[in-house]
Amino acid sequence: MKITSIETIPVSLPLRRPHLSAVQARERIFIIVRVHTDSGLVGLGEATVLKEWGGPHMTYYGESHKTVALVIESYLAPALLGADPFQREALHQTMNRIIKGYPYAKAALDIACHDLMGKALGVPASVLLGGVVRTRIPVAHSIGIMTPEAAAAEAAEAVGEGIGTIKIKVGLDPRRDVETVARIRKAVGPDVALTVDGNQGYASAREAIRVLREMMEHRILFAEQPVEGIDAMAEVARALDLPLMHDEGAWTSQDVLRIIRQGAGDIVSLYTTKPGGLWPARKMAAVVEAGGLSANVNGSAETGVGNAANLHLAASCPAVRHACVVPVTGVETTKPTRVAGRFYLDDIVRDPFAYADGHLQVPEGPGLGITLDESKLAKYRVS
Repeated sequence: MKITSIETIPVSLPLRRPHLSAVQARERIFIIVRVHTDSGLVGLGEATVLKEWGGPHMTYYGESHKTVALVIESYLAPALLGADPFQREALHQTMNRIIKGYPYAKAALDIACHDLMGKALGVPASVLLGGVVRTRIPVAHSIGIMTPEAAAAEAAEAVGEGIGTIKIKVGLDPRRDVETVARIRKAVGPDVALTVDGNQGYASAREAIRVLREMMEHRILFAEQPVEGIDAMAEVARALDLPLMHDEGAWTSQDVLRIIRQGAGDIVSLYTTKPGGLWPARKMAAVVEAGGLSANVNGSAETGVGNAANLHLAASCPAVRHACVVPVTGVETTKPTRVAGRFYLDDIVRDPFAYADGHLQVPEGPGLGITLDESKLAKYRVS
């Protein structure tokens, strides 16, 4: 099987509500790729881009849908024409040799190649990543920055729909942040897990330590990336008896090694996109496991294409021991939930993902296990 052509399609789905964070991302246009082959099989991938978001201290850079389309069309696609999608290592070596960086663009092609391999072999993508260690993925419902009253009401509704973990966006206003955590704890009761995500928003380790101590009175499970940089994270880790998750600071296996060596945290947020696809993400997860850390899969509000990749990654990694921030993918006519995990009012996949008791079922079909709805793809395509 050889790659014959690659197409890029920008799409934007209708939001259920704005999802605000300390990052203040303004654009939600993603790139869907279709990788065509001489066998007639077509692989699907997604670049869930965020141009306003990147690694600490300019170590990694955001990508926009226009950046991804340019990189794929001008550099990656010409280099991969005629390549065998089964040769994952060689494909990544080729892409990294042609252009440095741009992991979101590379991730879209990596995901599409896993979809192709699975379709060719008649197995789910998770089998290609080592096999399934769990068939149901617990969902963490993400609460964007909003008033404490609105946050508490949405958290209670999500819990009523089966959610067992609430992730709370913080980092812009410490007073609001602490009040929001307190109100959500009161609204959902003692048994629901609460986590907070600062998106590097606190000004210093000292500020983060002070604010997190107040939040700890309301039993938070862990704090995700409250400050920028591994040194500041290590300072927070030394000061608090509270697990810390690295997100913006953990893009590669080498980043995970630095976190381990500096004792800077306990949990790593895995993505299909940050390391450049499912294959390098699976390698990264192995380093997390070897270092005695744990992980979740922390998406970026993907469409059904990228979300299927999320679920296959989470299904195959023993280190993924925390609820995952992945969408509950639904379509306009069939909505598994009203609020829980719902980022969008519709999707470009034909069928909703199976959801029950706060968990998503891992797709069982070949490859990603999804089918595009061509009419929806055309409807939500942007110029």
